Amino acid sequence: MPIKTKRWNDDQQADDGFRLLICRYRPRALKKADETWDQWEKDLGPSKGLHADFYGKHGPPIGWKVYRRRYLQEMKAQKEKIAELAQRVTAGETITLLCSSACVNPEHCHRTLLKQLIEKEKKRATD
Repeated sequence: MPIKTKRWNDDQQADDGFRLLICRYRPRALKKADETWDQWEKDLGPSKGLHADFYGKHGPPIGWKVYRRRYLQEMKAQKEKIAELAQRVTAGETITLLCSSACVNPEHCHRTLLKQLIEKEKKRATD
């Protein structure tokens, strides 16, 4: 089954399966009743420091190459959660990874990096 990626406020589809929010910060001013996800795993999002550095809150914003390297390093501490998601996909569950509405380019978003990590773990576990 697939792993899909979207922004949390993109249209919800019947085939989205388990919708997992993977942002460090919960969307502001959103009522619980209006949440579009089944679960929130903030630790699968970038750390507060990485988030701040990417958006230039402590100086010039870091580029994608640095962000990618640092995010992948941070995810080494989340191996257990990534393995659990890979097991769910292997078992036939569809998972949709949801990120911030500000992430308009999925190629430069941690949701795509996390998808790749889950796919890699799934392949490793089934080989």
